[in-house]
Amino acid sequence: MVVADLVDHYIQTELSDEADWHSHATRIAYSQFLKRWIRPHWGCVGIRDVRTVAVERWLKQLCRVDGERLADATKAKIRNLISVLFNHAIRYEWLEQGRNPITLVRHSAQRKWTPEILEPHEIQNLLLQLSSCFRLMVLLDVTTGLRRSELLALKWSDADFSSLELNVVRSIYLRMIGNCKTEASRKPVPLDAHVAADLWLWKEVSKYSKFDDWIFASPHTQGRLPYWPAILLLKIIQPAALRAGIKKRVGWHTFRHSYSSLLVANGENVKVVQELMRHASSRFTLDVYAQARKREKRHAQQRVVQMIIPENFDDVVPEISLEGARNDAE
Repeated sequence: MVVADLVDHYIQTELSDEADWHSHATRIAYSQFLKRWIRPHWGCVGIRDVRTVAVERWLKQLCRVDGERLADATKAKIRNLISVLFNHAIRYEWLEQGRNPITLVRHSAQRKWTPEILEPHEIQNLLLQLSSCFRLMVLLDVTTGLRRSELLALKWSDADFSSLELNVVRSIYLRMIGNCKTEASRKPVPLDAHVAADLWLWKEVSKYSKFDDWIFASPHTQGRLPYWPAILLLKIIQPAALRAGIKKRVGWHTFRHSYSSLLVANGENVKVVQELMRHASSRFTLDVYAQARKREKRHAQQRVVQMIIPENFDDVVPEISLEGARNDAE
């Protein structure tokens, strides 16, 4: 069996519309990686002939169409998908247990840049620059941490105003409706009373307020579909961020990163943050999403310094001087 046969079988059994293991977005991303990167290079190679070092070398030289090196994070996703492919072969007993050659492939998943997070005052300024449902859209996103595919897939039937919860039951990607990203994602999200009140006000004035209507239905499609996220970002949110004086790179995931980082900065329990972010692992929450803000890092450092150097410490020890340094050195 060659890798191309393995790819075909994996697509047929794991990425078809009948398979419900992955969200629609994940199925599209996996299919693109398989067809764009993995199959063209490895398709004719026997599954027993793939070698660890050869995969490492191949990953290092991967480039985009414009000649730029592929981002390490993208290469890491490709590496993980190849590993999934070989686990698929082991599952169907085309390879022996423990014969996954990708297990020992080394590759950095370091990002090209640290994801941006917005400070509370920046979020406030951004909200002031937005109007109508767009302000509510960003407010809801930055106070729930919903993924963009989940935010725009919300229907009025998902909003439980009596219990102040949002039921996350679907996602939308490239206008295709599918499951949420993971099982952990399909959990209710708490809704703050203030945000719920704004949501109710939007329901009162929206043309599309029926039980099965999209909360953020696009008037351009007469409510049949929600707004297109890329256009919202390009024409509404990013220009508003510039008007608000925000120089950071603002994307949909900025709101999710900001939400998790603010939760951590507030000293919330790690398990609570994990549940609110709807992650399967708290380690993933802290490693990927939560960033310590500069102020919190400085205050944390100052608390340690204050433990070591009490207020009257300077009265006890001699002052630092260049002469003293010379004498000690001699």
